[in-house]
Amino acid sequence: MGDPAGIGPEIVIKALLNPEIYDLCKPVVIGDLTVLKNVSMQLRSNVRFKRITTPLQALKKPNLIEVIDLQNVNPITFRLGEVSREAGKAAIEYIQVAVKHALNGAIGALTTAPINKESIHLAGLDQVGHTELLGVLTNTTDPLTMFWLHGVAIFFLTRHIQLKKAIEAVKKDRIVDLTIKMHYFLQQMGISEPRIAVAALNPHTSDNSLMGDEEETEILPAVRAVRAQGINTIGPIAADAVFHQAFSGQYDGVLSLYHDQGHVAAKTFDFDKTVAVTLGLPFIRTSVDHGTAFDIAGKGIASSKNMEEAIRIAVEITQKVREKECAHS
Repeated sequence: MGDPAGIGPEIVIKALLNPEIYDLCKPVVIGDLTVLKNVSMQLRSNVRFKRITTPLQALKKPNLIEVIDLQNVNPITFRLGEVSREAGKAAIEYIQVAVKHALNGAIGALTTAPINKESIHLAGLDQVGHTELLGVLTNTTDPLTMFWLHGVAIFFLTRHIQLKKAIEAVKKDRIVDLTIKMHYFLQQMGISEPRIAVAALNPHTSDNSLMGDEEETEILPAVRAVRAQGINTIGPIAADAVFHQAFSGQYDGVLSLYHDQGHVAAKTFDFDKTVAVTLGLPFIRTSVDHGTAFDIAGKGIASSKNMEEAIRIAVEITQKVREKECAHS
């Protein structure tokens, strides 16, 4: 349920009030039952809760939210909408328990509500976010993050680093490595011949090096190297055009060179349908594309549309990957 002080508990409850979710999967919440019940009272919902100890006990009944209750939030000291070590520690523990159940096969896919980076830092976590923590917990050296939106996958060459460092990371070898991984994962999702576009870094793809030379020295050589391996890749394509072209059906995947380049394009196109997907783990993980929204926590106005979409995409991609695995077995 993410950071208990944020909107995570609220959007989880609201999402599970939608009976269509139960047509898709057997949802189990990992969190704190007291927090969930308090939020439910604030929302004046008539949903029922049931405490379980393993996902295998879940009954899959609409209007019944089944919870693995870690009881790790002190109702006396807990405050909604505030950064705190307690909330950060609780959020970390939810992830740890979820991964444990996923690795032993009790969970088929994981969908996460937002955590707060400042809170988890106060709790002593060195990793900067969900993706990095999931990598450590699953012993995955380089988990791959993408956005899935209207059938288009947006991958990121860099994630949570300074823009200056992100620009310095635009190197041929990194682009080649990630584009090959993109090709593989898109095939795993049932796209036999993925069409991949690599975004440019500079405006107008640098106009023949008039505004930077990364296109000529790093990006174009990477694209040529990937194409030589038989991967259908084009680029660099100006960032103000490539995402529009992808959503118009020209490409299956786009390689965004830094965090905001892809985030702004996706969330402007359709905020509620933009879902973050982590690949390369032993299971599929999806997440909402927004933060903890401390400013509206407890007000009952948070939308669950993105959480519902994240759950739906988790099911969809997991099914595609399993079908692909079955076809090869």
